[in-house]
Amino acid sequence: MPQHLALVFLHGFAESREVWAEFVQGFPKQYKLLLFDLLGFGDNYFSNNDLSMEAQAEYVAEQLHIAGVEKAVLIGHSMGGYVALAFAEKYPAQVAGLCLFHSSAQADTGEKKANRDKNIHFVERHGVEKFMGSFIRPLLAPANRDRLAHRVAFLEDIAKSVSKETIVNGTRAMRDRPDRMHVLREATFPVLFIVGKEDVAVSLEASLAQVALPPISTALFLADVGHMGYFEQPDETRRAVLELAKASWGL
Repeated sequence: MPQHLALVFLHGFAESREVWAEFVQGFPKQYKLLLFDLLGFGDNYFSNNDLSMEAQAEYVAEQLHIAGVEKAVLIGHSMGGYVALAFAEKYPAQVAGLCLFHSSAQADTGEKKANRDKNIHFVERHGVEKFMGSFIRPLLAPANRDRLAHRVAFLEDIAKSVSKETIVNGTRAMRDRPDRMHVLREATFPVLFIVGKEDVAVSLEASLAQVALPPISTALFLADVGHMGYFEQPDETRRAVLELAKASWGL
């Protein structure tokens, strides 16, 4: 039995560890839960311009070492999934399981890169607060935007506190990240995909292209869910993550 049954929760772009606080309530006490603010986000002030997925993965490795964790299940939402994949590429022996929570191992398409460039230019011209005022709400499925208006406001508050430098450099880092589909093909650990059928950030087509790649793969497809399943469908997504944890640790 591993010394620590560790679960590492990696938040998405313009988020912080706070987004997981309610999600992890009630997790079995046998699990060691690690919630990090990634470089530049939340309380993790970072003055270096390197916000690459590789740099973020190195930060995660340092935090695991500090926590005395040799192996962990990584749960990565959106950008957090990109970070988890970069970590798994460099430290595969330290990964017990992987959840891509509305995330993708594919590199950005040309269209996606162009959209990220537009976002960078908008933030540089108009600032973070104005950008986030229209960025968060469309990430939820239409059926959930009014129902979860308080969640949208919560996410906007977190996002608006992020520095312009982090938003710009973080967007560039996501734009320039490499394809890591090979990490899924070569995975020696269980992989869970959580997919919102109305996710405008990670298309259903993109998700379908990767779910069959890992040797051990499970996928949860959710109707009326966009990019924020931990708020849009918390019970189902929590149950899927706990099932991944059990499978990863052989429980």
